[in-house]
Amino acid sequence: MSDTRRRTRVLVLGAAGRDFHNFNVAYRDDPAVEVVAFTAAQIPGIAGRRYPPELAGPLYPRGIPIVPESELEALVARHAVEQVVFAYSDVSHQHVMHAGSRALAAGADFVLLGPARTMLAARVPVIAVSAVRTGCGKSQTARYLSRRLRDAGRRVAVIRHPMPYGDLAAARVQRFETRTDLDEAHCTIEEREEYEPHLAAGSVVFAGVDYGAVLERAQAEAELVLWDGGNNDFPFVRPDLHVVLADALRPGQAITHHPGEAVLRMADIVVLAKADAAPAADVAALAAAARAVNPRAAILRAGSPVTLERAGAVRGKRVIAVEDGPTVTHGGMPHGAAYAAAVAAGAGTIVDPRPWAVRELARTYASYPHLGPVLPAMGYSPAELAALAETLDAAAADIVVAGTPIDLAGLVRAGKPVLRARYEFTELDNPGLWAAVEAWLARRRDARP
Repeated sequence: MSDTRRRTRVLVLGAAGRDFHNFNVAYRDDPAVEVVAFTAAQIPGIAGRRYPPELAGPLYPRGIPIVPESELEALVARHAVEQVVFAYSDVSHQHVMHAGSRALAAGADFVLLGPARTMLAARVPVIAVSAVRTGCGKSQTARYLSRRLRDAGRRVAVIRHPMPYGDLAAARVQRFETRTDLDEAHCTIEEREEYEPHLAAGSVVFAGVDYGAVLERAQAEAELVLWDGGNNDFPFVRPDLHVVLADALRPGQAITHHPGEAVLRMADIVVLAKADAAPAADVAALAAAARAVNPRAAILRAGSPVTLERAGAVRGKRVIAVEDGPTVTHGGMPHGAAYAAAVAAGAGTIVDPRPWAVRELARTYASYPHLGPVLPAMGYSPAELAALAETLDAAAADIVVAGTPIDLAGLVRAGKPVLRARYEFTELDNPGLWAAVEAWLARRRDARP
């Protein structure tokens, strides 16, 4: 008797991260499923490519096309898609259900894959740092914890949420220990923003596209894994201790975005970030919102003081503020560390870069009208890096204040001095976050047979 079973056709809506991971762990080796395409959102330059056969596996000898999300309905009709799987992060609940409504109207089921199906199990303990929104301060918190763990004698591997903008097959598993490693991997600005500060703090960072293989490589070198999340996604690796940040400067957004609300409900420890800069009433409101949805989590406060090198050089000057791209684009913040540092240092004028923005940057302003008078560091491609350098060089300003975590002056020729503004994690409670982690480590040690 012939086998007449037909594979369930699936379309995955993504942004070159969670979508690939969900495919790898849930669909890649399942002969009952056919993923007909990925769609692309948020990240420029992804649509029009293919998820390569080297990663897609033997069921997909030609790989899988990546197409614009605007083609959702056409793809459902063309391929008789039965399930549309939503797989990207830091979007409003309304955004998710608009996508769901489009899928349902086109005739498909709308699906979200959860942690039980997509989290990988590690052989070593895992601490995860996540957040309810992009720009809460996950990476500075992860750097703080990695430093304290190393000082306590722990061998720590940092696994970073994916940012696969280059050659996907070549980036299957990545290990970064030096800036030369970043250069050799042709890392984009956003990748450098996340990796470089960890390297400067003495950590080794693992990332890539196939996180089963990434985890295997990382835990071979370490006795503890520290997950540094991206956007407001939940971890790819099952955490034994889950630290989740909420932003006291955005107290009304604790449960407004996907999957940030789910992440908050999953937390073991909730950190009220930037509590040093927010009104006390907003900190209290955020704490109440977190407690309402997750009464079992410990709630702690933390600060994010910003420091500016050679701050005196800024006083009275015309300043362009360059910000971390994801924080001020899909993260929804009008400005970030650079703007705050320049204002605090007495800048004479914060120059709005829009009149000089060229090509890709001009399109970024059109796509994100909420942006304040700042320049988002969009450097996913050589063309975007060139547009950033050209805009900075042409702008009528005296000084550039860079709020990105990388050495911007080492990447672009701005035509003017570049001063760095940095956020760092600071404990505001005693006992605080590190004390909570120490107590968790002690409980694990005491629980050993």
